[in-house]
Parts: sequence; structure tokens; C-alpha cells
Amino acid sequence: MASTDTRAGAGRTDDLAGLEAGLDALDAVETRRTPLRETLVGKVLPPAVAVVLVLVVWQLLVWAEVTDAYKLPAPSAVWDSLSEMWLQGTLFGVMWTSVSRALFGFVLALAIGTPLGLLVARVKVVRAAIGPILSGLQSLPSVAWVPPAVLWLGLNDRMMFAVILLGAVPSIANGLVAGVDQVPPLFLRAGRTLGATGLRGAWHIVMPAALPGYLAGLKQGWAFSWRSLMAAEIIASSPDLGLGLGQLLENGRNNADMPGIFLAILLILLVGIAVDLLVFSPVERAVLRRRGLLGRG
Repeated sequence: MASTDTRAGAGRTDDLAGLEAGLDALDAVETRRTPLRETLVGKVLPPAVAVVLVLVVWQLLVWAEVTDAYKLPAPSAVWDSLSEMWLQGTLFGVMWTSVSRALFGFVLALAIGTPLGLLVARVKVVRAAIGPILSGLQSLPSVAWVPPAVLWLGLNDRMMFAVILLGAVPSIANGLVAGVDQVPPLFLRAGRTLGATGLRGAWHIVMPAALPGYLAGLKQGWAFSWRSLMAAEIIASSPDLGLGLGQLLENGRNNADMPGIFLAILLILLVGIAVDLLVFSPVERAVLRRRGLLGRG
């Protein structure tokens, strides 16, 4: 009988030891720095190959004359338009006009959408009142706000910022609401037990726990900011507003300049990809890495 108890006790000890080892393995986060060659092969080479394939297919379509030359310009013609803007010294000025507007509008949307999202997520009456409105505004195409914004504010930068806010604020607020909804109730109870209530609880408990959903809302908010601005610049083009990427695209249409149109589209796409790769992707990886959710590489 004693030997049986001894074996049972030893078995329980082995189980506990195995459980502790498993928990230690889960807590151990891979911190190995990825070699430069592995980064280049895994993250730089695939998009570079994809770009080359797109250019090859594009050029093959031009050589096959699938449509008229004025409808589908050759990549070399678009490159010539880019070189002309570079030599004239207008390329970065045009890009900065749009990028600066989008960034300023996004910061304003962030300052408005974040407290609004917290208010909607934490106050049931407010959520019942304006939660459906925010969801409806998020699904409304931002181009619909351009005509009334022009009539309300005129052809100026305030009109541009108004369109950006109306497009981005609902996305940021809804992203934060979704993140707060996914916070485990245990975190909130633990915070209240430690005295983290009100603004202190929102800052130290709710916001860190809701950060993944909040970041998703920020990425979507930036996308809406950029799309809203391009719609506003295309529709409400004016010499008083300066030349941005949207106006560049509209000028290409007015002049039947297909290389210029393709160049404007590629520059708009380039800015969107650059902001995602240089801003949002590093922040997202850092958040996931701190939570032990980022796999190797």
C-alpha cells in the first residue's frame, strides 16, 4: 500500500514537473534576430519578383496590341512622364501636397475617433444612440461627402480635412470599440480591484488590452483617409488648392494623357504601400512580439 502511494506521489510530481516545463516553454519567446539575408529573401525578394512580373505582363500586353496605344501606354511611356516630373522638380512637391494633407487629417481623425470610440464602447446609452450611426457612416462612400463639403466650406483645405474626418473617424472609433469588446472581463475586474477606474482604467487597462483591435482600426482609418483625400482632390480640383496626386490624376484625364494617368495611379499606390510598410507594419509587429504572438521570422 505504501509503495502504491509512493508511486502515485511520484506520478503527480512528474505531472507537475511536466506542466511547469510546458508553461516555461510557452513563456519562452523566440528572440533570435533574423539575418539580413533571410530578411531579403523572405520579405524583399517576393514583392520585387511580383513587380517585375507585373511589368513583364504589362509590356507583353502592349506588344500584343490588345487595345489602342492611347488606352494602354507602355511602361516606358509612364517612366518618361516620371522622368519629366523629376527633371521639372515637381514630383516630390505633388506627392507632399497630398501626403501632408492626409497625415494632418489622419491625426485630427485620431484625436477625435479615439475618445469617441472609448465613449461608445464604455457607455451603453451612447453606444445605443450613435453606435449604429458610426457603422452606417463607415459604410458610406467618402466621395459622397465631397459635394456638401464644397458647398459648406468652399474649395480650400478645410473642405479636404472635413472629407478626411468624415471618412476616417468612424473607422478608428469602430476599431477601438471592437478591440474593447474583446478585452477579457477578468482584466477589467482586476483593474478595478487595483483602483484603475475611470480614465486611469481606460489608459492602463482598456487601451493596452484593446491595442490589436485599435491598430486594425487605425490601419483602416488611414486607408479611408487616403481614399477620401483622393476623392476630394479629383472632384474638387482647383488651382487655389495646389497640385496633389488627385489633381494630377484628374489633369491627366482632362488632357487625355494616359501615361500621366497611370503615373498618378502608381504614385497613389506607392504612398499607400509605403505608409503601411514603414509605419503600421512595424508597430503591429512590435505589439505582437511583446505579447508573444509573433512567430519566427
